Amino acid sequence: MSDSASPVTFLGHRHGDDVAVAVCDAQPGDAPAAFLDDGTRVMVAVRVPVPLGHKVALRDLAENDIVIEYGVPIGRARCAIGAGDLVHTHNLRSARWQHSL
Repeated sequence: MSDSASPVTFLGHRHGDDVAVAVCDAQPGDAPAAFLDDGTRVMVAVRVPVPLGHKVALRDLAENDIVIEYGVPIGRARCAIGAGDLVHTHNLRSARWQHSL
């Protein structure tokens, strides 16, 4: 089986996105990811468990950094987020609700 046909743990929507989505429960350790737009594959050093359907950071993000998914901003980092960390409501403020309380 070629590398491009092997299963992945995370899918990114566009190459250059800051996050990718888990297609299965992921445990800490190295995990393969692929981008849907161009098929590029990368390894993600997962630092914490990431449940199915949740996001993982693909790069280090500083507090208040804009977070990109689908090639567009989806929110801002509430705090520093390390590459391989779970990205969810505890550390990401949605762009949709950024002006709410």
